[in-house]
Amino acid sequence: MKLEKVGNQLIIRLEGELDHHYASRIRQAADAAVAAGDIRRIIFDFTRVGFMDSSGIGVIMGRYKLMQSVGGSVAAFGFSPMLDKLISMSGITKLISVYSTEQEALRGVS
Repeated sequence: MKLEKVGNQLIIRLEGELDHHYASRIRQAADAAVAAGDIRRIIFDFTRVGFMDSSGIGVIMGRYKLMQSVGGSVAAFGFSPMLDKLISMSGITKLISVYSTEQEALRGVS
């Protein structure tokens, strides 16, 4: 996982398997970054994620609630077809913006 701040947006670059072990590290790092800076939007990069379980859904939902509490938002990009199906079935796409590319996510356009 790598965190990158672009203006007031925080890109969380994920890699590997997003399971409960990895999820707790993501939560801690993301929450600390939001608390430390002027972050108004979290963007998850899933281009290098091969697997995600319900812990990954929890990470996204938790950061969504955190950003809602500060007037911000959450977006994501780079879902594989399998992850895209999981995300769609979970209903998260009704709460966050999903983009095809990083550039679209940074600009906030579909």
